[in-house]
Amino acid sequence: MSSEQAPATPDFSSSARRCADIKPFQVMAILAEAQALQAQGQDIIHLEVGEPDFPTPQPMIDAAIKAMNAGKTGYTPALGLPELRQKLADYYYSRFGVSISPKRIVLAPGASGALLLLTAARLNPGQKMLLADPGYPCNRHFARVFEGRGQLLPCGAAQKFQLTAADIRQHWSADTKVALVASPANPTGTVLSLDELSALAAAVREQQGELWVDEIYQGLNYTSAPQTVLSVAEDAVVLNSFSKFFGMTGWRLGWAVVPESWVPDLDTLAQNLFLAPPTPAQYAALAAFEPETMAILEQRRAELAERRDYLLEALPQLGFGVPVAPDGAFYIYADASRFTSDSLSFCSQVLRETGVAITPGVDFGEHEAGSHVRFAFTTRLERLQEAVARLQNWLTAAGGVR
Repeated sequence: MSSEQAPATPDFSSSARRCADIKPFQVMAILAEAQALQAQGQDIIHLEVGEPDFPTPQPMIDAAIKAMNAGKTGYTPALGLPELRQKLADYYYSRFGVSISPKRIVLAPGASGALLLLTAARLNPGQKMLLADPGYPCNRHFARVFEGRGQLLPCGAAQKFQLTAADIRQHWSADTKVALVASPANPTGTVLSLDELSALAAAVREQQGELWVDEIYQGLNYTSAPQTVLSVAEDAVVLNSFSKFFGMTGWRLGWAVVPESWVPDLDTLAQNLFLAPPTPAQYAALAAFEPETMAILEQRRAELAERRDYLLEALPQLGFGVPVAPDGAFYIYADASRFTSDSLSFCSQVLRETGVAITPGVDFGEHEAGSHVRFAFTTRLERLQEAVARLQNWLTAAGGVR
């Protein structure tokens, strides 16, 4: 290099191309605006974020504290404590009558960590994952991180916003590897029956593909007993979490049930990507299945059911359509076409003018996203009633249509 040449300056402004393809959660912008308004003294009712107002059950907190006081604060095996993997296997047998080896259970830092492992291990660059639109957006983003592609298939109310066996047969192509469905689903709360899951598994099997089932909201069921795809398809992959039913959102602990032949690859990836799941969270989770804890969780499910029933009656009276009542999770996906075709602007306006925070449909895909919004019944009934009253006054003042 000539003494007169200046050294090249690194371009720190240039991000990897995948960053441009991964969209931010608009609900986080709504949440940030809601928190800013709160800081200014405005009373905000939060119906936007998928986190109920229940703390982690005390027996689980006590178990974590006991373990930490006993010095159990070091690393665990990369795929989690053997005793917790066994507990989960026992849970599948006692609750669902499904016998699986604990060796098939992979613990991870949240269900997101489990999906990170799966997409890294199973998707090659260019391969596709079929997903319902609307659906949880981060799932397709995981595919993109590993140079795969999440292919959204429009799913309307007539099919419960869910993929069907017919969708699989119609849209599967040579580069499709996986179909990912959710039951109960986010944002719609719809549940796939065992017959529907069996049909999906058969259709995917015909294509020599893989069926992954997000069961993260399993247990938060309101019209029928919770089920698992493993009851009808032993070769299906399950994603689940201690966050939702078990109330451990901030502890970051989830799991997957996978074919045993996959486990060595997942173990190697886990060692490299995050070393091990959080140790205190695993000891807390060991107490999740005790009768005392399960009684607390069932009481909370009953309270969520009461909130759901209230909103199912109240929202149509305000002018929101509810094309499919949610059978699970803690969301209602509402048709707001009477009021808007721009759900993001609508939600922002609702927040500023009523103090009620809800989520725009554009967060969950493209199909009719501008005319739908999601209500999370994650706050107590009295606050839901206040939110409905505010919306009623606001809509009435505008003559019923914004």
